[in-house]
Amino acid sequence: MSDAALFVFVFGGLFVLRGIAATVVFLWILPDGIRCPQCDAETAAMQPSLALRYLRSFRSSWCMICGWHGVHRVTKPTPIRRRSNATRGANASSAPTPPPASPPAERR
Repeated sequence: MSDAALFVFVFGGLFVLRGIAATVVFLWILPDGIRCPQCDAETAAMQPSLALRYLRSFRSSWCMICGWHGVHRVTKPTPIRRRSNATRGANASSAPTPPPASPPAERR
């Protein structure tokens, strides 16, 4: 392989890797959810651009309070975990215990 081809492959590969790394970092720092990163208000979904129509994990948003517009990562809402009876207290699932019996009367 000639030196020119090796030069093109190495520096071309580094150029492509730099673009991929920059894209990954950019997508990683995008805010997730539907809250505005500036004023923490709920944002409205906008008509997605051509690129975002194919990237379903991103959403174009606009804040009606402060006017911010940008892209959010779409995340699944975290499920609310319900406390089970076992965590509410000891023997919470069993029937209530009766009060202690009074001591037997003494015989004469």
